[in-house]
This record gives sequence, C-alpha cells and structure tokens, in this order.
Amino acid sequence: MKLAKRTPQLALLAIAVSTALSAPQLAAQETEVKEEIRLERIQVTARKTSENLQEVPLAVTSIGAKELSEKGIAQITEIQQFSPNTTLQTSRGTNSTLTAFIRGVGQQDPLWGYEPGVGIYIDDVYIARPQGAVLDLLDVDRIEVLRGPQGTLYGKNTIGGAIKYVTKPMSGGTEFNAEATVGSYSQRDVKLTGQLPIVDDKVYVGFGFADLSRDGFGEYLQSALANQDRENYNKDLWAARVDLEFRPADDLFIKLNWDKTRDTSNAKGGYRLLPSLLTNAPVPDSVYDSYTSLPTSNLVELEGYSLMISYDYSDELELKYIASRREGYSPTNIDFDNTALDIFDVPAEYKDENSTHEIQANYSTDGYSLVSGIYLYDGESCGNFDAILGFLGRAAFGTPGLTREVTGCNNSESWAAYTQASFDISETLSMTVGARYTDEEKTAIVNNGLVFANVYPQSGWIPGYVRPDGQLVPTVLGDDANGDGVLDGPKSQSWSRFTPRLGLEYQAADNILLFASYSQGFKSGTFNPRATINEDGVNPEIVDSLEVGMKADWNDRLRTNVTLFSFDHKDRQYVGFGEGNSATDLQQVLRNVAETSATGLEAEVTYVATDNLTFDLALGYIDEKIEVNNAIPPLIGLSNTPETTVNLSANYFLETNVGGFVINAGYYYRGDYLLFETSDLLEQDAYGMFNVSVSWESNEGDWYASLHGKNLTDEEYLVGGYDFVGVGPNGELLPGLGGDTTLIGYYGDPRTVHLTVGYRF
Repeated sequence: MKLAKRTPQLALLAIAVSTALSAPQLAAQETEVKEEIRLERIQVTARKTSENLQEVPLAVTSIGAKELSEKGIAQITEIQQFSPNTTLQTSRGTNSTLTAFIRGVGQQDPLWGYEPGVGIYIDDVYIARPQGAVLDLLDVDRIEVLRGPQGTLYGKNTIGGAIKYVTKPMSGGTEFNAEATVGSYSQRDVKLTGQLPIVDDKVYVGFGFADLSRDGFGEYLQSALANQDRENYNKDLWAARVDLEFRPADDLFIKLNWDKTRDTSNAKGGYRLLPSLLTNAPVPDSVYDSYTSLPTSNLVELEGYSLMISYDYSDELELKYIASRREGYSPTNIDFDNTALDIFDVPAEYKDENSTHEIQANYSTDGYSLVSGIYLYDGESCGNFDAILGFLGRAAFGTPGLTREVTGCNNSESWAAYTQASFDISETLSMTVGARYTDEEKTAIVNNGLVFANVYPQSGWIPGYVRPDGQLVPTVLGDDANGDGVLDGPKSQSWSRFTPRLGLEYQAADNILLFASYSQGFKSGTFNPRATINEDGVNPEIVDSLEVGMKADWNDRLRTNVTLFSFDHKDRQYVGFGEGNSATDLQQVLRNVAETSATGLEAEVTYVATDNLTFDLALGYIDEKIEVNNAIPPLIGLSNTPETTVNLSANYFLETNVGGFVINAGYYYRGDYLLFETSDLLEQDAYGMFNVSVSWESNEGDWYASLHGKNLTDEEYLVGGYDFVGVGPNGELLPGLGGDTTLIGYYGDPRTVHLTVGYRF
C-alpha cells in the first residue's frame, strides 16, 4: 500500500480551506442575510438522546430522508460515499452480506462466530451478523455514521464505529406513499409505505413493503448443473415491516415493530483474474461473468421483533426499555475457484438468533445530562460449510472426492452497565465522562475433519444427492472435563472489560464548538470456527482513540466540521497458517498477533452559495503503521481502507410553475486499497465516479419523480475477493488450495440509470 506521510500537511490544508471559506462569511455577519439562506439544523441520536448535530462532540455524519431521496441512495452501502474514511460494501458470495470498515477497523470474514468491528443498529437494536446487513432503505428517517470507538454507549464490537438506521416516526395522521422504479438491467422496484390511526391520538399502525428485482450484471458462462438460472449479480428481494405505536397517556409511549427480509438473489460468482490450470475455460471478458459447479440458488432470510417502552417520569427524567429478538438463516453456494469443476466449492449454511434487553435512564437539566443503562445480550450463532476439493481427491487419492467439513456453534451471553454524563464547568467549558463494564461468556464447539467424498450440507443440495448418516469426523474443539482424552462438550471462556470515555468541550462562540476526547472500545474475544486443533479462545481486540475537532457554523451559509484523530489497535485477531504451513494447507489458527496505529483527518464542509445552490465536501485521510506483526503470513497494510476518500457534490434547486426541481451532481474518489491485509495480489487502484440526479415534486406535494445516473464513467472496482495462490521465490504464482490458481475478484455496480415515480397523500 502506497502511504505517504502527509497528515500535518493535510491538517494545515483543511484549516486553511476552512479559514479561506469563512473569511468573507465572517465579514458578512454584520450584513443582513436573506431568511431563505440557512444551514439545515440536523437532529441526531448519536449519544442515545436527541441533540443538534453541531452540539455533539463526536465525528458524526447524518443523511436525512430528503437527501437520501434526492441522491437516489437505495441501500446502506451507498452511504460510504458521504462519510469520510468509511467503507460499506457488499461482500463476496451474496447481495446482502456487508463488509464494513471505519478508519481502517472492521471485519473481513463473515463466518459465524467472528465479531464485526463496526456495529449496525436499526432503531437502537443491534444487528449482530453481516449476513443481511446490506439494508435496502425503506421508510427511513435518516442514517447516522458514528466514526471511532463507541465502547461506552454502544459497547462491544463498535471499535471502528457504528451505523444507525433510524426509521420514520409516525405523524399521527393518515398517510400513504406508493412509488415504482424502472432502470438499467430491467430494474423493477415497488415500495409501499403508510400509516393509519386506529384510535385517534392513542394507537397508530404503520407499514412498509418493498419488492426489488433486477437482472444480472453478468452471467454464468458455464455451469456443471443443468437447468440453473444463469444470471450473475441479479437481485430478487422483498422486505416488509409493521410498526404499532400506542400512547395510553401523555407520559407513556409504546412501540412494537416486526420486520422481515427475504433475498432469493442468485449466489454471486466471482471473476477469475488468472486462467485456470485445470480447465480450458478462458478468463471472462466481463468482470461480472463467472463459471460455477454449484447451484446458483441462494437465500438470505431475516426476521426480527422489537419493543420500546418510554416513560417520562418527570420533565427531566426519561425511563426506557428496549427489547428485541432476531433470527437469520442463509443457505449459500460459494464457488471459490469459479470454474465448472469441483476444484474448491463451499456450500454452507448460517443460522443466527439473538435476543437483547436494555433499560435506560436518561436525565437532562440545565448544565447537566446523564445517559445510563443496563444491557443484556444472548446470541447463538451456528453454521456448517463443506470445503469440497473433489478434483484434488480424485487426482491425488483416487477417491470419489474430498471434503473438509466443518460445523459448529459460537454462542455468547453478555451483560453490560454503562453511564455517560455531560456537565458544565463554566459558561463555555463542559466535560463528558463515561464508562461501561461488559462481562461476556462464550461457548463454542467445532466438528472438523476430512471425508473422502463430495459432501453437501443437506440431501437434495444438488439434484439426486442424498447425504449419508454419520458423515462427519469427531469433534476437534471442546472441553475434556474429566481428562480422559475424549472431548465431551463445548469449550467455554469468559472476558470482561471496562471501557472509559473522557472529553472536554469548549464553546468558543455561539456556533463554534471545540472538543477533545479519549475513548476506548473492544471487539469480543472468540473461538476459531474453523479450528482443526483444540484451540483456546483469543482475547478481545482493543482500540484506544484520541480525537480533537471543531464544529463551526460561521453564519447561515457556511458549516465546517473538522476532526483529527489517532488510535492504537491492539491484540488484533487473525486466522493464519501454523508454523511452516502455506496456502495449500488446511490447518489455520486464530491468534492475537498484531498491533496497528493510525492518524487521520476528517472534514465535512457545507456552503450555501445562494438561495438555490449548495456545495458539500467530505474529505477523509488516514495514515497507518504496523507496530507489531506476528501474523503468518505477515501484514502489509490495512484492508478496505484507502488513504484518501473525497466526495464533492453540488445541489441546485429550481422553482417552476409545474413544481420544484432539485439537480444534484457529485464526484466520489477513493484512493487505492488492499482487499486483504496480508497480500497485495488483490489491490484496487484509485478511482473516481460521477453521479447525477434530477428530482421533481409537484406544487401540491403529492406527485414526485426522480432520475438517477450512478457510476456514469462505468468504473470497475473491487469490493471483495479470494486469494488462494502460492507465491514462488521469484514472485511467480503457484497453485494454492485445491490445486489451482484461485485469485478471484468481486466488483461494485457498473453504470446504472433508474427512474422513480411516486404518489403520496
């Protein structure tokens, strides 16, 4: 990774730009400003209470429903363009699995048992697994991106930050909204949302439904199975939610929610970057074309319930209870080698269910506020995968096939208590002090071994397949409680952690906030879900972060929010090879083997140039160092983390006799980045993309339409991949696991255009 040491220069540049932009505006403060020219006041709940964004001493990006609609943002991955130092991308294999990194911290591998580094929340309910976390935006009020460790208020697994999906509150009246979208690759979307009062001023019901479909960006050129749907990168998904709100008294509010998502899009095939040594199929002409020997069918299914009860005990004290239960099931087909041969195929199942309970007490009065609570989490994460190396089994052993089969569970029970207080020291100086204590116990069991046949998770997985009983070899990860050498139960381990936060805030002027803070977060300890030996669990990852920042509204025209940060990331967890092993070996060991650090800059600038024209700039820069490097193979950089991200956009409003038009144009730039931290064989060069949107709303506000062009330069950029090749002494590429040169890339969306038409009343 090409990293220059330019943090001080960029910091000076950001300050210079802010000063240059603000100078004429400061002079204009003495003159009358038109009422129409005003910066938007943005309310967020980043600190679990409603606050003005400009008064929150955190690096937060908030994108509201109006902006999401005007820019045609349809799913959560597109938010990365507007939040500095943020990566939100669709992972390999499915359309619904999320790869999330903020400031270089996240989780690459979506296997059960591994914990994310960026927390995803829907209305403060934690989404524990990346499967299904690529959320299509339905009935959303805003998306908030909290950058940096959020270990005090949000707890474990938010060491990079948190993404909050906030749904629209009910207005109390009768509303209905219907919209349809058509676009490139036969895109056909329908969304219906609405609300209805059941008992006036007491009971309301809201609903949302979306049916989203699109043909594939590419196709499977060859398939070993007949009658398969050959579309690749297609979309076939529906999602629904129902909300029930009940206000039995002025001081009591109850909300019950149900949501479900079912994604039956095809399994996503990767692009072979190298010709296969074992087949004669050429490298495809399109990066969206692939080959496969597995079924192309795939499923990601999620369902959840949540309950929130809020009671205003007094004008100053709010008591709140939040409970949730979520389940997920994903049978998936991942062809690692992407050929029509069974060189390296991985059919798999993921099952996840969890429940949470949280009690909050939030107190606020002049000069003092307190957020506190108790949180309980009980989650079960299980799965199985069959790494089929059939070609190798037949060639090397003369057997019907060869499968490394792994099944297991990695379950967690944890509780936490937290509190965070903000109080005034003087009229201009305030302090924030927070702490959280988390106690967690995990139990894990892994069944792992070799079968000299091609094995699939269930009968009928491929046509005519019947799974034999007793296929699996004995357990390899568990406890030997009585010392007789027989593993007789799950392995258990517990961890606890105290995570503090300390901040100072200085109100330099009415609309200028300076802040500095220290915060700590941790990612849970865990067990290796691929264990081939009886491993102990690894310790949690710890991130210590320092931030200094400024949030300034210089007048009604100019806003500059700038943050400088640094962090140390200790005890990083990596699955690597054992001593002397290589890319052709099956044994992989999970260890705490590395420490990294980084410094960086984030700047978000909004300039209202005229009554009709607004400019926005989002700039991110990060400079990383590897402090401790005991990984095998060694680390060479951060994954999914460009040195620089930039978004520059302009928004123009045009009022006409037939309604209002909003024209939005933006350029998004990402510097080069690695897909994996231990290899430069999959590295994406820097690229930029243009997006243009035109939105219209009738004078009556009932009809609306929008036309969106995305990635208009048709950039091809990597968002995922697989690297199973060896490297010789002279840099030559050698066969890896399965006996082939498996170097695979998955790509972001190509150029698309879509038109949305909607009606509301």
